[in-house]
Amino acid sequence: MNIPLITTLLLSLKIAATATLLNTLLAVAAGFAFARCRFWGRSLLDTLLTLPMVLPPTVLGYYLLVAFGRNSALGRWLEQSFGIHLIFTWQGAVLAAVAVTFPLIFKPARAAFEEVDPQLEQAAKVLGLSRCAVFFRISLPLAWRGILSGILLAFARALGEFGATLMIAGSIPGETQTLSIAIYEAVQAGDEALANALVAAVSLLCIAVLLAAGRLMRIRSRER
Repeated sequence: MNIPLITTLLLSLKIAATATLLNTLLAVAAGFAFARCRFWGRSLLDTLLTLPMVLPPTVLGYYLLVAFGRNSALGRWLEQSFGIHLIFTWQGAVLAAVAVTFPLIFKPARAAFEEVDPQLEQAAKVLGLSRCAVFFRISLPLAWRGILSGILLAFARALGEFGATLMIAGSIPGETQTLSIAIYEAVQAGDEALANALVAAVSLLCIAVLLAAGRLMRIRSRER
């Protein structure tokens, strides 16, 4: 395995892991809120949060570029207030992966929480547990397998993200060039050896993740 492959692989793993961690916090919280709360505009918000599943990645990347570019109000605020530059950085690649993979954790998390009997949570509250304690001691332990399967799928998807990442982060070797982008660049350059090595690496990683997710789903089905 040569140095460019190792560098690209480690960068892709860092971006995918960071995006998956952020989405675990955001999507699990959103999934629990949708499973337990009823509010005005719930259907519209659910549609917007699920939209990245069907929206072309390049379109999503364009939206992110417009929203966080230096010419946008949000982009200027981040740069002037915190010195944060998202365009053509690995953090921008993380943002793209977060946007693309959010529904893959949100939907399974919501479904998992909806399967938890609310009476168990009510009984725990009657016994004196706080809402936070009920969530971490009752709701989350009962829903964790469904959530984990979504996390694994989101990690695999983030590892293979291409369109949105290329739009907002570009293709800078060693900085923003992920596995998928490196494969595209290698094919364009006619470097079949590097392309084959990259394809093998990402394929093996995704197969391993999907096998783990499938095993969790089978365990969950038997428990039902």
